[in-house]
Amino acid sequence: MARHGGTRGWYGKVVGAALGVTLFAVGASVWTAQADAVGGSPKATAPVKPAVRTVAMSIAHASDKGAHGVNITIDDGPDPVWTPQVLDVLREYGVKATFCMVGTQAQAHPDLVKKVVAAGHRLCDHTVSHDTTMDKKSPAYRSQQILDAERMITKASGGVRPMYYRAPGGAFTPDSRKLAASRGMRPLGWNVDTKDFERPGTDAIVTTVQQELPNGPTLLFHDSGGDRSQTVEALRRVLPWLKQQGYSFGFPVR
Repeated sequence: MARHGGTRGWYGKVVGAALGVTLFAVGASVWTAQADAVGGSPKATAPVKPAVRTVAMSIAHASDKGAHGVNITIDDGPDPVWTPQVLDVLREYGVKATFCMVGTQAQAHPDLVKKVVAAGHRLCDHTVSHDTTMDKKSPAYRSQQILDAERMITKASGGVRPMYYRAPGGAFTPDSRKLAASRGMRPLGWNVDTKDFERPGTDAIVTTVQQELPNGPTLLFHDSGGDRSQTVEALRRVLPWLKQQGYSFGFPVR
């Protein structure tokens, strides 16, 4: 994001002075209230952080809708061109999905992260930089990739934490799964890889879903990393087809 420079004029000085007075008054009020509560002595209060519930570290595939449920998962975004289009299609068919976000993308497009959350979808940590070889690197590196992405996504969302962790390219390790689970993020796999990232054509993506759905309920699509027009059109065809087959749309089990 560009930063605006320049010399501060009289308006900036007036506003700054007013702000300083306001902040001083607020600070004094808080100090007084704390002092009154303890008989005249101010007492510092530390912010209380909500507890994080540890979840299972096994890789989830099942749907919370049961045997005839499916999970739509969307990876690598958010992207300013394709994520809004994916959101439009999901809204059109009343489908909720899980968005596995890359930390740098979330940091760059916090407005889109908030839109995803506001629409009722769930967030998933897809690491900081989508390194598909991270399973070959040090535990410290893996921890940094997972925890920094968690912070980036949570900040971008306005405080909503990711509920899942998906290793790029499926590069899970026991230590990375354990770390994610300790942070309340269930490791998340997939059953149907649509290969939409290869742009094989909309027909090919739809056919892959139809042929491989017996493998399991979690479907993998992408909303970033290149032209995703085929993905958008495939979703427009796949979602009503799944409904016609009697499937319900859910979220991965936690």
